[in-house]
Amino acid sequence: MQDNEPTLSSIEDYNTLKGSKKRIVWAVIISGLIIGSIFVAAKMMYGDVNDSLPVSESIGKVPVK
Repeated sequence: MQDNEPTLSSIEDYNTLKGSKKRIVWAVIISGLIIGSIFVAAKMMYGDVNDSLPVSESIGKVPVK
């Protein structure tokens, strides 16, 4: 029975990528880093919530059907 699952030793095909395939891999990595840094910057700028409403009630029993 042939096992088609990749192993760590067989996933070395990045070194054999040429041309546009290698550029696409780098473009995906760089775009992921850029999008992640945008989210981190937005979280740092707008992360504080100053207008939250305090809730003093607690749920005693949740009705279950």
